[in-house]
Amino acid sequence: MNIQIDVEEVENKYILRIQGRIDTMTTPILEKRIEELVKQNHWDLLADFTDVEYLSSAGLRVLLSSTKKARAHQGHFVLFSIDEDVLEIIKMAGFERVLTICTSEKDALQSCA
Repeated sequence: MNIQIDVEEVENKYILRIQGRIDTMTTPILEKRIEELVKQNHWDLLADFTDVEYLSSAGLRVLLSSTKKARAHQGHFVLFSIDEDVLEIIKMAGFERVLTICTSEKDALQSCA
């Protein structure tokens, strides 16, 4: 499986630093990491896409469901530093209108304020 996810706490928000591909094989790993944080009532989550090289429809589903869960608990699920190719996948699905996307970590942290 070609994914690594490290979690870092910054200003009471949790950043998932994702490396690799988010595809059918690795999506369950991402979903599990998000669920672990949610079970601990961490609702301000940021996903660092700096090193994400691919995003499948299964990955899009997890991003959408995580966004909905966070908003239902007055939290945030924010993506940042997305590669142009990955951003194009998000746009083709029309998800840029639903997901919160920031260009930098600083902007992402501020969007959760």
